[in-house]
Amino acid sequence: MIKKNKIKIKVNGKNYIVNNNYSLNTLINKLDIPKKMVAIELNKKIVDKKKLKKIILKQKDCLEIVHFIGGG
Repeated sequence: MIKKNKIKIKVNGKNYIVNNNYSLNTLINKLDIPKKMVAIELNKKIVDKKKLKKIILKQKDCLEIVHFIGGG
């Protein structure tokens, strides 16, 4: 059972429980993900990284975070 001040989200197929009013920026920082090296998809829509602080996560949000890898 999830407490009323918590929400359940999914990140790259794994379930996470975070506080209400948790921003996407806070989540990215907590997961120690370098923002310059990833693409972020929230509920099947690409996220503009300039708006990370304004996006508040909601119950059952689904995120996919893809890392860029250089090479040749």
